[in-house]
Amino acid sequence: MTAHKAGFVNIIGNPNVGKSTLMNAFVGERLSIITSKAQTTRHRILGIVNGDDFQMVLSDTPGIIKPAYEMQESMMDFVKSAFEDADVLIYMVEIGEQELKDEAFFNKIIHSKIPVLLLLNKIDNSNQEQLEQQVAFWTEKVPNAEIYPISALQNFNVPEVFQRIISLLPDSPPYYPKDQLTDKPERFFVNEIIREKILLNYSKEIPYAVEIVTEEFIETDNIIRIRSLIMVERDTQKGIIIGHKGAALKKVGVEAREDLEKFFGKQIHIEMYVKVNKNWRTNTNMLKRFGYNQK
Repeated sequence: MTAHKAGFVNIIGNPNVGKSTLMNAFVGERLSIITSKAQTTRHRILGIVNGDDFQMVLSDTPGIIKPAYEMQESMMDFVKSAFEDADVLIYMVEIGEQELKDEAFFNKIIHSKIPVLLLLNKIDNSNQEQLEQQVAFWTEKVPNAEIYPISALQNFNVPEVFQRIISLLPDSPPYYPKDQLTDKPERFFVNEIIREKILLNYSKEIPYAVEIVTEEFIETDNIIRIRSLIMVERDTQKGIIIGHKGAALKKVGVEAREDLEKFFGKQIHIEMYVKVNKNWRTNTNMLKRFGYNQK
């Protein structure tokens, strides 16, 4: 009987380097939202990939930043936790990047006792000379890492990295049922898909002042009925989210419904409304309610 491998593979790096794109490519499902804006991922999201003789538990984490308020402090706690249970650590950088935004995290990477794969992403935006310079730079900077140039978006070298990760997993029975895709409940993905549409449709501070709470998720054979609350910090933000005669909010609802129907494979009926909750990003109790403060 062949041995079974299983382990936790945690992905860290600066904002916008392609961590979510990579995890979605590995899992084959769009579990993490992807936009061109920084701080898109706020939570630590597990994606589970199963084979006959392996289980890879991938963890996508928020991009590393210097926290400016309570919610960002909590986001960085998710990153810290990624060092604690990893069997393989993926440190993701992009072409042209020279440093991690937090020196303490960087020291943890270079002194890691577990295997580290440094993935140099977005190489489709570079030439051969620049690529060779970057590989040399990171080889010196993180001598304990195996370096792989990749394009997560174009799937270049991604299957090779996937196979290498499997080879590094310890012998272990699976941690989760073999048909499980993630550790998050359905409502979490409803919240994330709505939040993605807000990131794509609004500018400046609006997307960062928003949190989504799905208050109702009722599934029958043919349809899922969803009622979600969009939380903002100020009355002016509420007006912007709703838009003239509700047009902006309606657009978000239509786009979210289309993606939710693809995700769940069912007809979706979704209602959304907007509520002001002043300064929720700095309110410890509210952050706990939204799943941020785990302490």
